[in-house]
Amino acid sequence: MTAYQALAADLRRRIVSGEFQPGDRLPVEPDLCAGYGVSRSTVREALRLLASQHLIRTVRGVTGGSFVARPDPDHISAYLETSFDMMRVGIDQLTEIRELLEVPAAGLAALRRTGTDLDLLRGCIAGASGRAPGEVFEPNRDFHVVLLRAAGNPLLEIVARPVFEVLEGRFVRDRAPRAALDGIDREHRIILRHVEAGDAAGAREATLRHLENLRTAYYPSVERPPGPAESPEPAGPFRDLRGRAGKEMTERPIDR
Repeated sequence: MTAYQALAADLRRRIVSGEFQPGDRLPVEPDLCAGYGVSRSTVREALRLLASQHLIRTVRGVTGGSFVARPDPDHISAYLETSFDMMRVGIDQLTEIRELLEVPAAGLAALRRTGTDLDLLRGCIAGASGRAPGEVFEPNRDFHVVLLRAAGNPLLEIVARPVFEVLEGRFVRDRAPRAALDGIDREHRIILRHVEAGDAAGAREATLRHLENLRTAYYPSVERPPGPAESPEPAGPFRDLRGRAGKEMTERPIDR
């Protein structure tokens, strides 16, 4: 490990431990040089590394300096999305992750949903009714956005977003068969009924069945042909998202 990497690692440790809080200004370059016994060029390289990892931001000027950045879910999700794509993660693996995330989230949503959440879920279903394949994608996607958010744990959205975005790139949405879209609409209504009733077990079961049907009836019909660097993955043991349903969803999209 080089000197600048060691310095960056220690500063990262101090940030993660809470010694430096979001918005705090780090010690100025001369103080870092004296405190760590390193040159100014080493300090600058370490700060550049931390900035590239979105841990700090640099402000120029008399009142400037290096400040601890506030956590940004978009940066986290974008990094994970790129990593998933580079790993050439298969459709079966991605749909397994959907089950692991969304099925428990549906149960939590049934217990924690608010009146606003229910209104948004109903609006997503109404927005998809009777529309062409290319037009129902967004409201169907929004339904899953609201369901995740209704679970009351923001980490669910951060982790789920890159999965949906990778899946989004694998499909041609206008090619979805009408029967599959009708099935999605029907299954969303069933999930909603369980969430409305506060039935956590029913919501989990209905969401699992819905994701299994997406895997077997919907995804195969709209999946893009594998590229030269991608081959189909073997089946695993397991078997929609940017918002029109509210201002927050528009600002923080999740795509299927």
